[in-house]
Amino acid sequence: MRKFILRRFFQTIVTLFAISIAIFLLGRLIGDPTAILLPDTATEEDRALLRQHLGLDKPLPVQYWIWIKDAVRGDFGRAFVSGRPVIDLIKDRFPNSAKLGIASMIFTTLVSFPLGLIAAVKKGTWADSLCGTLAVLGQSLPSFWLGIMLIWVFSVNLRMLPVAGMGGIQYYIMPVLTMGWWTVAAQARLLRSSMLEVLDSEFVKLARIKGASEGSIVWKHALRNALIPVVSFMGMHFANAISMAVVAEVVFAWPGMGRLLYEAIKFRDFPIVQGVVIIMVTITVWVDLLVDILYGYIDPRIRYD
Repeated sequence: MRKFILRRFFQTIVTLFAISIAIFLLGRLIGDPTAILLPDTATEEDRALLRQHLGLDKPLPVQYWIWIKDAVRGDFGRAFVSGRPVIDLIKDRFPNSAKLGIASMIFTTLVSFPLGLIAAVKKGTWADSLCGTLAVLGQSLPSFWLGIMLIWVFSVNLRMLPVAGMGGIQYYIMPVLTMGWWTVAAQARLLRSSMLEVLDSEFVKLARIKGASEGSIVWKHALRNALIPVVSFMGMHFANAISMAVVAEVVFAWPGMGRLLYEAIKFRDFPIVQGVVIIMVTITVWVDLLVDILYGYIDPRIRYD
């Protein structure tokens, strides 16, 4: 287990290094920021002076070295448009995205677990068909379309919920539904298939022969063994919640990391794009490492050489 942890730790560092290069290069593909920062009447000399001021006149390897050296210390540079340190912008927006991500994870867990368990235990019944229909709808409806439809129904027509912004619990309902609906469907289907596989295993059949109650079989024997792939999915969902929030934050004008990234791409603000994306990727890969380590503690049968 110790060797596995050390190997995965090394792989995580290498992965972050490779992704940082990709993020840096892809950021340059969104266009020249001087085209937005300067008026149309600006001369080529003005653009060259601005590029020099922003550090964009240096060779790409030099730019990358300066950025990654400072990023390791937590300094992602200054935003081109506002001039504020990128780390300050991230600190302002990250708590808002974290709140939305945690609320989405609570919603998906509370809804997907009952759906997946009911569909597995009541296999072949109308309850299983209903859960399957909800799962298909959840995975087929685009998030941006669902968000717009929620606004049209609950804000425009029924006037029950606020259209956009951040505030009390009523502001969370539509963004959380938009973010979590796809995950509810995927997690419920994963739990159903995992539960069906465990319920059909030999040790569950032996427990039934010994006279164990159905409730004991489901909750004590089957659920724990069926949780391994689900825990992995939940961990990755929590890690991806911030990046998945881009659509919800843009549609509902939620002041989080996703909206910050969208605005930075629109204004070709390289430092913000690089800082936000590298934070998202870092959270994802470290959570992935923790989930892999948890495997061995959830199921003692799993061993890593």
